[in-house]
This record gives sequence, structure tokens and C-alpha cells, in this order.
Amino acid sequence: MANKHVQRPIHRAWWRESSVYQIWPASFKDSNNDGVGDIPGIVSKLDYIKKLGVDIIWMSPAYKSPQVDMGYDISDYYSMHAPYGTVEDVDRLIEGCHSRGMKFLMDLVVNHTSDQHEWFQKSRSSKDNEYRNWYVWKQPKYDEQGNRQPPNNWISHFQGSAWQYDELTGEYYLHLYAVEQPDLNWEHPPVRKAVHDIVRFWLDKGCDGFRMDVINFISKNQDFPDAPNKDPSQIWQWADIHYANGPRLHEYLQGLGQILKEYDAFSVGEMPFAKKLDDVLKAVRYDRHEINMIFDFAHVDIDHGPYDKFVEGPWKLTTLKSMFEKWQTFMYENDGWNALYWENHDQPRSIDRYTNAKPEDSTIAGKMLATCLALMSGTPFVYQGQELGMRNVPLEWPIEEYQDIDCINHWKGHLATEANNTAALDEYRRQYQKKSRDNARTPVQWSSEPNGGFTGAGVKPWMSVNPNYAEINAESQVSDPSSVFSYWRSVLGLRKKYLDIFVYGDFVMLDKTSEEVFAYTRQYEDQQALVLCNFTDKALKWDPAANAVGKVQDVLLNSYGVSEKYQDETWALRPFEATVLLVTPTA
Repeated sequence: MANKHVQRPIHRAWWRESSVYQIWPASFKDSNNDGVGDIPGIVSKLDYIKKLGVDIIWMSPAYKSPQVDMGYDISDYYSMHAPYGTVEDVDRLIEGCHSRGMKFLMDLVVNHTSDQHEWFQKSRSSKDNEYRNWYVWKQPKYDEQGNRQPPNNWISHFQGSAWQYDELTGEYYLHLYAVEQPDLNWEHPPVRKAVHDIVRFWLDKGCDGFRMDVINFISKNQDFPDAPNKDPSQIWQWADIHYANGPRLHEYLQGLGQILKEYDAFSVGEMPFAKKLDDVLKAVRYDRHEINMIFDFAHVDIDHGPYDKFVEGPWKLTTLKSMFEKWQTFMYENDGWNALYWENHDQPRSIDRYTNAKPEDSTIAGKMLATCLALMSGTPFVYQGQELGMRNVPLEWPIEEYQDIDCINHWKGHLATEANNTAALDEYRRQYQKKSRDNARTPVQWSSEPNGGFTGAGVKPWMSVNPNYAEINAESQVSDPSSVFSYWRSVLGLRKKYLDIFVYGDFVMLDKTSEEVFAYTRQYEDQQALVLCNFTDKALKWDPAANAVGKVQDVLLNSYGVSEKYQDETWALRPFEATVLLVTPTA
């Protein structure tokens, strides 16, 4: 039975029609051979990014920072981390983007700062300091034996209690992430004004918008109650019900949104635990003027254990499809918008996460995932190296190669309690290779030169280059029409060529029960396209009639480069094959 097509009213916007390329500065390109990527290195590769066909560059945090959490611990929002460059380098980067017709985004990290920020240094200096209320300070609790305890049982995202005792003033401060990342108190009006000043400063410099880090954590339950004790094996418990999507969130987002609207600026919010559709819709609905879109986390949490991401979490393709279908149809029907992504700086490489592709299948699997993602409804995000089909770190890498604070803290904690349990420790190591954030943070592989061309030969990069750089690198792909890079360029080009269908059309999931095929249609008025992806390494047969697919008019794209007209009763799908067809709507 075909789904009835209903054409919704359309609000066209430049950011809906765009695609985004994310840069992790430390690992993108080192221009001065100190082993660390930098802003001049980004400037040197702008033509490469332009050739890919994206419209916006998003640079992850490059502000001044002690780098406890790779720049997400900011000590000065108006200066750059010295190894990355200067504010003047950012000016050149913005100009370089604009002169090529691209826009530029920065990262806005304002749920927390570094403990080295001047605001926090003043806040902790005394209870009477004018900055005391800029952060969340609470009195200790005491147990029946008189032992000092944190104000509640909240767990930090980086292990342990979310509260740190400060001897100087005898109170605890809240840190939902590292001890060195104290949470700002958005209830205090001067904090909101300071954030608004930061936003205006960078927009006035020519920045075109922001990606907003854990932006739905900025409003918290001011009673700070204990979290439910869901994991009896742990003292500290997940408290997202008390700090995510809090009571004043939309008031705060509208304050930011008003500024962004003045500048016609772009915004995408990172919103973990955004499970209530109403919360999401309030944030992204077109007429609300809060933020343009959010990053949903369901599909990147799909392989996590119930309480610990570094525990095996089996998943099925039908589950993945239902996650996408939920948000695709919900946003279309309610005038919201999706941010489409497989990868970012916090996620492993998508080929390793979502397919079982062997090294020799990297190219074809990378093309399939590009097709599946970028032609759905929403704004596609491409993470550096994803356009090359970069893979996870090698399984044989020792723990000493890992840099991710989340991963390292996890390892140290279990090493302290399970030192003699070799099997358990080996399993954690296996999970790090599958899910550690380090998988996305290895340097970009520019060529087959030593260090993958990321930095000079003989220089030790801040993080080791994946040894497969000889096979997977930009130099070999940019001029190769059969490469992952060229295919991504084709997919993004197709999205622009058929803008009405792939940007503004509706979304209907087909073959919902298949554990092998991800298929959907996009339709705008009487134009319909079918996107068909084989997620397996096996050859399959697919029945178009059983899925009410109309007559094939044209083959718009095929990951194997073939142009069969798909006229047979059943269609043969090669391993990891993706095809995009223009079809006659059946209803």
C-alpha cells in the first residue's frame, strides 16, 4: 500500500539547502611542523573543501584552553589556543571561506568553562566575590557518621561524582564533565549577558553562526535533587532528567536566537537526552526562532550498553531505520529541521560502526553510507576524513596511543578495580577500538608521505596517524572519479540539482522489516526519488513491486558507477550497493 503524499507548506532557508564540513583543528593540517594542526593549515586546504561541494565550514573549539578536554575547556573566548594560531588567523580563515562562497561556523561552548577562566578564578576566590554566582556552588552534605558528601549523587560524563569540593571556600562546584570544566550558572543574568556578548563579538567579525555544545544542559532543576538509582553497581547516577531540557531552556535559547536572527546566522544545537518530541520541536520549529536544528543522539548511542558506552550493545538495522524514520517524519510534519550526521569528533568512524566492511570494502561502504545519509531530509554534516572513507584506529594499538579523557578515565577506573581480570580488560580495549572518540581524532590522511602528509616527515604528531594512510588519503582520491571523495561530491551535487526533492520533499521509509536494506523515497509534488542501500557485504535481491515503487525514469546515482535501468521484476543489489532512482509516483 503506497503512502499518500501530502505536500507541506515550505519555508525555504539558505541553511536548509546547505551542507557542512566539520574540522577538528588539532588533527586537520599542520602548517608549521610542530605536530599539531592549526588555523593556517585549514586556510591552506580551503580549495580542497570547496571542491568537495560543501557550503559551510564548522571549526571545533580553537579558543585559548588548557586542553584538558581538547578545547572544550575554554579559558578565554576572545583568544585562540596558541598552537592553533591567532585571532588574526581566524580573520583570514573567515575571509578565505567568504571569498570562495562558503560560510564559517564556530563552536559555542557555554554550559561550562575551564577552571582556568578568569570568571571561575574569581568565583572560587571567596563566597563574597561578585563572580561567585557565575557558577553552581553548593554546601556539602554529611552522612550519619559525619563524613562530608557531595550535594547529590549525580555522575559526571567523564566518570565519578559531578561535584568537586573546593577547600578554599568549603563548598562544592558542579562539573558535568571534567573536574576542570565547572558549569556556568545560567540563572544568573550577568552570565547570559556575557554569553550574548561573545556571540555578538564573533558574528561582528564575520562568523556566520555556531554549533552549540550541550546547549540543552544550560537550564537545570534548581532543587538539584538526587538522581534515580538505576545502576546499583554505581554510587553516582545519571541525572539527565534534572539537568537536560530544564525549565528555562527555551527562554535561554530564545535569548540566543534573537541575536542569531538579527544576523541571519546559522545554529545547530548538540542536545543529548532530548527524548521528548515537544522539547525538540520548541527548540527547532521554524517560527520559534531558537535554533535551526539539533544533533539527535539516538543513532550514535545505538551500540552502547545500558549504563556504559564501553559495553557491547547489540543493534539491528530495523532499529536504526526506525530512529531515522521517527525524526524524518516528525520534523517534516511539524516544520522543524534535522541535522544529518554519521560522524563527528565524539564518534567512531561510520564504516566501522554501521557496517562490517573489510579494509578492501572501505570505498564501497563509504559511498553507501554517504548516499543513505545525505539524501534524507535535513542538513548533512561531513566530518573531516569521512569524505575519504577513513577508518577506526587499529585493533592492535596499545592503550598508550589513546588520548581521549573519557576513554583514559574509564580504563584507569577499571584497572584499579579489575587489574587481575584479563578478560574484562581485553573486552574494554576492544570496545575502545570500536567506540573511543580517538577514532575520529587521528590526523587527516592527506597523502602517502610519512605521517600521511599531516605534518613533516620526522615530526611526531600529537596523535599517531592511522597506518592505513598509504591506502586511504586525499591525494589519491581528489582526481579519481571512482573514489569516496568524488562520490561524496556527486551526492552533494545531486542534492543541490534536485533541491526540491532532496531538501524540501517528504520522506517515506520502505521495506521497514528488512535487516539488510535501507530504502526510502523523497517526494516533492509529482517528483519522486528512491534511495536504496544494501547495508550488507552480500549480494541481494530486492522487490520494487512489494514496496509499491513506480516505474524507473532515470538512474541518478549508483555507487558502483553502473546505470542499469532497473526494469526487472526483482533488482540485484551488489554488496554495499547504493542507488538513487527517479521514479514515477504511485500515489
